Amino acid sequence: MVEKQEQFKVQVKDLHKSYDGVHEVIKGASLDVAPSEVVCIIGPSGSGKSTFLRCINKLEDFQDGHIYLDGIDLADPKVDINKMREKIGMVFQHFNLFPNMTVLENITLAPTQLGKEDKQTAIAEAHKYLKLVNMDDKADVKPSTLSGGQQQRVAIARALAMKPEVMLFDEPTSALDPEMVGDVLKVMQNLAKEGMTMIVVTHEMGFAKQVADKVAFFHGGVIQEIGTPEQIFDHPQKEETKSFLDKVLNV
Repeated sequence: MVEKQEQFKVQVKDLHKSYDGVHEVIKGASLDVAPSEVVCIIGPSGSGKSTFLRCINKLEDFQDGHIYLDGIDLADPKVDINKMREKIGMVFQHFNLFPNMTVLENITLAPTQLGKEDKQTAIAEAHKYLKLVNMDDKADVKPSTLSGGQQQRVAIARALAMKPEVMLFDEPTSALDPEMVGDVLKVMQNLAKEGMTMIVVTHEMGFAKQVADKVAFFHGGVIQEIGTPEQIFDHPQKEETKSFLDKVLNV
């Protein structure tokens, strides 16, 4: 019997992750995320933010700690990790679309291959999500004909087509030209308004200020400070947080 914890949508407790048993990247990070909550994770490059995010859906194994999804411990060997992973959508810095397939084929591939939907249903659902990201007019083209921002919006639609309960975003705008960033952030903002539970690693401080319910400052492999956007941006408590924000906000 899989043991359940108290009900957060996602709960990370004292997570530790190292490479080769020597280089510890995550050093006891903890995070609680309520249903429909948007948490933005900020912090300097190399602090472990992306690794932390990848641990949440077990794309990275971790040595110690617990990650709960709907109260079920992903570290429990009895858990069907592939089944749990279906509840989690992930959007990466790079779009990872299949270049030999059309946009529509990219989106329908996983739902049909995993037997979640028949082809006709998957196509109808794909068009629904493409409309959501303002890309339905590009359904029949190959990804190579699209801009970076357009490809990222397709990648978001592809993740949504699996009907996830949680969306993880790993610096989704960092590989984009500046003029394309706004379109992707707008899609994410709309998802937040619709009540999607989201954990977002981002360098976009304006987005974090506007959209996040909580902002977590990640530094040295742990979450040093967490609070509302107002608490973190206007009244940071830790010297590391103040120093980081001074640099990125040019204060």
